[in-house]
Amino acid sequence: QVQLVESGGGFMKAGGSLRLSCAASGGTFSNYVMGWFRQAPGKEREFVAGVSWSGRITNYADSVKGRFTISRDNAKNTVYLQMNSLKPEDTAAYYCAAGGVVGGIRSDVSAYDYWGQGTQVTVSS
Repeated sequence: QVQLVESGGGFMKAGGSLRLSCAASGGTFSNYVMGWFRQAPGKEREFVAGVSWSGRITNYADSVKGRFTISRDNAKNTVYLQMNSLKPEDTAAYYCAAGGVVGGIRSDVSAYDYWGQGTQVTVSS
């Protein structure tokens, strides 16, 4: 059983930056693809970014390409999401998730087995 705990959310003005962290415990971190998802009020949870078990391969939603960077440190059992040039439409609860490596980085919620409790990001205009 893998436990995931996100941190780093908060309030930011448009154009600013935030860095989210997700610490994992209870499993072998490098066995998992890691993903970041977000969910705004009244909307479905959507894929933001994913990183392979090694950290060498990443994938991003079109809406965040060029602004967000996902990375992982397997020695620290932590995955990060660096968010730059934030926009009001980035406002959402952000969740990290762990999924199996079969199939590579997937963007569907069902591909991930373990989820954190979420951290709120609010971007003002």
